[in-house]
Amino acid sequence: MKHKTFFWFILPTLSAMVLFIALPIVSVFIQSLHVEHEQVLVTVENCGPFGCTEGVAVDQEATEALREEAPLGRFNGLGTYTNRSHLAFGELAEAWATTDTIGEFWNRVMSLPFYRALTFTLTYTFVVTPFVLMLGLAIAVGVNNLPRMFKGMTIFMSLLPMMVPPVVGSLILLWMVDAEGIIGATIQNLFNDPSLSIRASRTLMWIMLIVYGIWSSIPFSFIVFYAGLQTVPEDTLEAAQIDGASKWQRMRHVVVPHLMPLVVFITLIQLMDNFRVFEPIISFQAGAYAQSLSTIIYNDLREAGNPLYGSAGATSILTIIGVVILLSPVLVRTYRDFTRKSTH
Repeated sequence: MKHKTFFWFILPTLSAMVLFIALPIVSVFIQSLHVEHEQVLVTVENCGPFGCTEGVAVDQEATEALREEAPLGRFNGLGTYTNRSHLAFGELAEAWATTDTIGEFWNRVMSLPFYRALTFTLTYTFVVTPFVLMLGLAIAVGVNNLPRMFKGMTIFMSLLPMMVPPVVGSLILLWMVDAEGIIGATIQNLFNDPSLSIRASRTLMWIMLIVYGIWSSIPFSFIVFYAGLQTVPEDTLEAAQIDGASKWQRMRHVVVPHLMPLVVFITLIQLMDNFRVFEPIISFQAGAYAQSLSTIIYNDLREAGNPLYGSAGATSILTIIGVVILLSPVLVRTYRDFTRKSTH
């Protein structure tokens, strides 16, 4: 394809990427370099029947004029990235210098909101993603081997978690794990502890969020793998069977290599989605025990009366950097495979 033809071919996509992806990211980065204006305070005299006293009040007009003069706020550079609510370099250095054991240092780190949220986010991502890949493939293989008359209904039932809106699914599970729900009551009976509650335990809450994440994401990987299984060459499978390969060997040496591009695709999608985990935490009202980077952004934007746009912008940029770091190994390996195949 000629360079000119290629340029006009990709121009619409390139324009959309610049308009809807690049520009918003640049805008968020610029906002993250600013912090909100401080309120202008004035001394006022309050007089009553027993005399006059001086007090401090917010000068609304002066504060509003300041905001209109500089809508982005005060320039703070990278200060927002390094403050206590984000990377907290100063707090980390102090904790490292004043603690004697790794355990004490880790406890200090976990008291910082950004690292506490990052820990849950990474745990959620690295547990949910492999389970979604393995269970999605297992279900797809199982459904693919079913008799034709059972496939339609089984596929429909397997896709139900994807059809249910996330908020509704979360609320249903939340009611089920309540002390009077079927799961909550069952757990209490199993452990013979009437006070045991999933909603009151950090560990159980994390497990519930992860289980919900796996349950809600499996249909996506299942349907992609099931579509991929329809393209596995029958000739190759029959040849392997004639050579005496078992089902597991055919699966390992024929089916999985054939589906490897889909594995990479699902891994990329899952890493991005899981690193931005948000809906389960909000729907389960689990903010007291689990916070993610996305919920930090949400809380900054909901700050009563004074949204912290700069702080939310800094967390957003750090989240984007985290996603890029997570995707880098997969992308680099894919690029090397593509380069190696193109040279043969």
